[in-house]
Parts: sequence; structure tokens; C-alpha cells
Amino acid sequence: MLNLDKVDQQLLALLASNSRASTSALARTLGVSRSTVQDRINRLERRKIIAGYTIRYHDSFSGRQLNAHVMIQVNPKQSQKIVEALSHMGAVKTVQTVSGIYDMVTTVTAATTQEMDVVLDDIGALPGVEKTTTSIVLTTKFER
Repeated sequence: MLNLDKVDQQLLALLASNSRASTSALARTLGVSRSTVQDRINRLERRKIIAGYTIRYHDSFSGRQLNAHVMIQVNPKQSQKIVEALSHMGAVKTVQTVSGIYDMVTTVTAATTQEMDVVLDDIGALPGVEKTTTSIVLTTKFER
């Protein structure tokens, strides 16, 4: 894992589980000093291993959100413009390029089916989008 020692790997796992954990709590769990934890976090950020910190929604909230994976087939000459357009759509949470018959997979989140329908129409209407297939997420069994 990119030349990470066991403490770095454990630190990353703890932060992935709870990015709000205090350096003191992390230090106690890891059996190192608070300053060691802070130094390691700073080093992981400088090495571009940690890019940022985020939140995970509680099931009672995220269960009210509608999520979908949208697979997109694109004209290769329009690919960069499509990525740029998708980056400006707030409902589009991720864009990944993939191999196979589709070129991209996006994750889309919406509050209602009507909102999801509008986003899907907007994606399909982008110049260079040749085909889309959408799978609505029913449940998430686990997330890291």
C-alpha cells in the first residue's frame, strides 16, 4: 500500500471509519503520542494519500435519498466536455471511466424520483452522450 507502515495503515483505517476522531483518541488507539499522529496525518496529506475529509450520512437520512448508478456511452471526441458538464451537476457525485461497452459510470443522488428524472434527462441530453443505462440503488449493504 504505497510504502505505508502498519501504523499509517491503521491510522488511515481509523480516519476512514471516523474522520472526526481527535488526534488524542487516535493516539490512544494506536499506542503512539498525539504529536506522532499529527505528524503522520500531515505527512499523509503532503504525500497526497489523504486528499480530504468527509462525512457519511446516517442510514435514516441516506435511506430517504434516491441513488443511482448511470452508465454512459460517449463519443470519445466529446469525453472531456461531458466530464466537465457532469462536474457542474450537483446531483452527480462521482464520475469514473471504465472499460467495456460503457465509457463512464456516475453516481447520482436525488431527493425525489422527479428530481432524478430531470438529472437523467440532463445527462442524456449532453452533446456526445450516445447511450445511458441507469440502475437505481435499492439498499447499501455496507460502505467504507
